[in-house]
Amino acid sequence: MIYSLTGKIIKKTLNAVVIRCGGVGYYAQCPASVAGALPGVGNEATIYTVMNVTENDVSLYGFASEEQQACFELLTSVSGVGAKVGLAILSVMEPDRVALAISAGDHKAFKAASGVGPKLAQRIVLELKDKVAKGFAAGIDLENVAGAASDTAAAQGAGQAIAALVSLGYSQSEAALAVSKIDGTLPVEEIIKLALRSMAGRR
Repeated sequence: MIYSLTGKIIKKTLNAVVIRCGGVGYYAQCPASVAGALPGVGNEATIYTVMNVTENDVSLYGFASEEQQACFELLTSVSGVGAKVGLAILSVMEPDRVALAISAGDHKAFKAASGVGPKLAQRIVLELKDKVAKGFAAGIDLENVAGAASDTAAAQGAGQAIAALVSLGYSQSEAALAVSKIDGTLPVEEIIKLALRSMAGRR
């Protein structure tokens, strides 16, 4: 399997990149978000890849980070999620957002991706929840997101803040991500205020 490629980008479109390595141009399909993350044509870059070999086809998929690469492999392990859908999800969601949506049970977040209906979105959350809980999202302590793991005062305050933000129209994963970056020992009102401020800056 080709794990990664480093070379000069000779072509780049919204959903694919061609990278020349050792005189060979490798064509890799990629999420729309990857094109923007990579340098322009003529520059050297590294992409992390997943190769899919079938009886009639050999396809290469490219990503800007190892986290995206791992997330793609995780998503496509779900029944009904093929490469096209996996790329579509990663075109609209970063890996940390995918992990938070799964851990929070926010299946609606996946419906933003082309080709993902309500049933498939629910299946993604159902089939991957245990895997995500075991630490798929590096750098995010999922057990402390959405008040999922403990009954401490801090966790209870975070849970109340997330519920309040959801009632204001934010998705559960958006609220959980914002609250996870704030000191849980603060008063609930202060947590909500700081979370609203951070999310307003991202929109």
